[in-house]
Amino acid sequence: MIKSIFNKIFNIREETTLERPKSFSQTDLSKSLDKVSAPKRQEEPVDTVVSIDLAALFYSLLFPARTKDAGGVANNLERRVMAEIELALASPQVIAEKVLKLPSKVLELDRKLAEPQFDTKDLLALIEKDPLLSVEVLKLCNSPAFKRGDREVTSLQQALVQLGREQLRRFVTSCLVREMLDIKPIYFRRFGAEIWRHSMQVAFLTSELSEEDRDTAFLLGLLHDVGKLAIFKMLLDAFVQAEPGEQPNSWLFRQVMTAKSLTLSALLAKHWQLPSTFETELDKLAHVHTRPNEGIAAVVWRANIISEISMLQQAGKLPAEMLSNLLALVGLEPAQFEVLHEKLQQF
Repeated sequence: MIKSIFNKIFNIREETTLERPKSFSQTDLSKSLDKVSAPKRQEEPVDTVVSIDLAALFYSLLFPARTKDAGGVANNLERRVMAEIELALASPQVIAEKVLKLPSKVLELDRKLAEPQFDTKDLLALIEKDPLLSVEVLKLCNSPAFKRGDREVTSLQQALVQLGREQLRRFVTSCLVREMLDIKPIYFRRFGAEIWRHSMQVAFLTSELSEEDRDTAFLLGLLHDVGKLAIFKMLLDAFVQAEPGEQPNSWLFRQVMTAKSLTLSALLAKHWQLPSTFETELDKLAHVHTRPNEGIAAVVWRANIISEISMLQQAGKLPAEMLSNLLALVGLEPAQFEVLHEKLQQF
């Protein structure tokens, strides 16, 4: 009982084992990964300190600290936001309707894009009704992470032919969800941009690692961190009343944000009236003292850590000894990670 409470408070996962990585069938990564021998199953206890340090390190990308880490002592800004988080968990409908509202077109367009019998011309016309959406989809098609070949995609018709219906559906969904990041540029650069990049990486990895329903897996990976976005918007409001130079720089705040944001993500999915699968899988992730071992949640959990490793590695903030432990945690050999890391840097 005491161990369970301790683990929950400090965001520590229970010991579990991981299966070897699945192939990345929809990308060029598969050939490279096939050449690497499958890692052995992890039978030794998981180094739970690594999980805590990873969360702390990853937040250094989101909130560049100007002052020394305050550890377990929250400042006035952090206490104000933590109080707002508790209110949000008690009344998530307010957050879902006012703070972080899901664009109404997301579910409507996603349903129509999922219908094989839906006429292609009608499909393209539907997207073209929103010029800004059309531009964003084309930009995503031509981004380094998704561009295929040297030829630039200049029309939605070309995108449909070159990428296929499923990939176009994911791009449209991604662009619509991105509308929630209506954040002032100065703050977006510090938090929103990194969270969005992380969400896109997790969506990509979850889709590639999932054996079934890759579209649902993609969207779940994309939305797993919406709770963090909601909390970030609360933080923006709190900055107005903050003392000059006051920043979220305590270990305590990082841990609260990690645990509470996942719960808030699950509650938002419910109030957005997403399919019940989303709430169910996100709720599994919200139990931070355990590791989900089945369903899409298990894939999202693994994809989330791989993305965090990659982003920290790219920023030069991941010690070599921690990298080794983390790769063992997610069941990746160094050579396999390098292939993934190269791909993820394109996002």
